[in-house]
Amino acid sequence: MAIRSLKESLQAAGAAFQLLTRIPIPVQIPFTREVLARSVLFYPLVGLIVGLITALAGWLLAYVLPAWPAAVLTLLVWIALTGALHLDGLMDTADGVLSHRSREKMLEIMKDSRVGAMGVIAAILLLLLKASLIAQWLGESDLRPLLPHLVTACMWGRLWMVGAMLLWPNARGNEGLGGMFAGLPKRQLAYAGLLHVVLAGGVYAVSGTSWQHGALYLLTGAVITAFVGGGVAMWLNAKLGGLTGDTYGTMNEIVETVLLLAAVAIFL
Repeated sequence: MAIRSLKESLQAAGAAFQLLTRIPIPVQIPFTREVLARSVLFYPLVGLIVGLITALAGWLLAYVLPAWPAAVLTLLVWIALTGALHLDGLMDTADGVLSHRSREKMLEIMKDSRVGAMGVIAAILLLLLKASLIAQWLGESDLRPLLPHLVTACMWGRLWMVGAMLLWPNARGNEGLGGMFAGLPKRQLAYAGLLHVVLAGGVYAVSGTSWQHGALYLLTGAVITAFVGGGVAMWLNAKLGGLTGDTYGTMNEIVETVLLLAAVAIFL
């Protein structure tokens, strides 16, 4: 039983990394509804790894390049780690929702593989904002204050995706990849949240943050994530009659960016 449970957990973790990143996982994993349901538990772990690699890249690049070139290359690493999956979702969502068509037409536009003007504009604006925030960080003489917040921003964005899957219906019913997460057990959010707290607490502890400040940062991150993510989710739900895989990616991008913006505003 224990061996089977371990195998299922490793399979679920592998599925999370294969779905959300381009980090090589050389194992054939069946993307069944059951495996995907278990995989959401490991979304905060995916965020941790993506955040750590991105932060390390920024740290190293800042020693050999000026702030802006280093920031652009750091952002490139960030995007490459996910294969631009969430950014693609943002563009598709912007094309559909900002077309101001009927619900059915918006969903149809979002399924179109071609990118329209609204999608391009949304992506450019978000990338410019992210690059400017990273450049602000890399331009500091001491890079340590913002580093743990960049890592945890990646974690919060992916944890919110799990929350959104549970709290709002899927606009396409059981269709598409997003539909594979329909009917997700509520305990999965609790498990993912617990893992998130443990991992994020570890990030703050390793960075030398006191437990009081670490707890405060976790609480602040939770409030910002719930407020921003919840607001975006409610707006998209009103527009589309539910959420889709594209909108999950959209919310991840927005939550990450707002948390990074808040960290820069507070600590720099």
